[in-house]
Amino acid sequence: MVIKMMRGMNMQQMMKQAKQMQKKMMEEHEELAKQEFVGKAPDDMVTATFTGDNKLVELQIKPEAVDPDDVDMLSDLVVAAINDGMKKVNDATQSKLGKYTRGLGM
Repeated sequence: MVIKMMRGMNMQQMMKQAKQMQKKMMEEHEELAKQEFVGKAPDDMVTATFTGDNKLVELQIKPEAVDPDDVDMLSDLVVAAINDGMKKVNDATQSKLGKYTRGLGM
């Protein structure tokens, strides 16, 4: 009987801790979503600004990056800036929220 009570208290305690952790994780996720991350192509020819929830909110292209005879270069610069921005968002997400999934095989 005592063992059953101890198991029940441990389960309640675990549930309480899980709810607290979930609340903290949601708060950190919301904080992250409010941040902006700027990805840059070489020489800052193109910049891509993302929110922490992976939304592209701005794309800036310097006029000198636009060469009608070399559209492929502009495409490469845009891709580089977007990939850099997304990497920054992912790194920040892993840094802030990864602590909640370490050891869970996620």
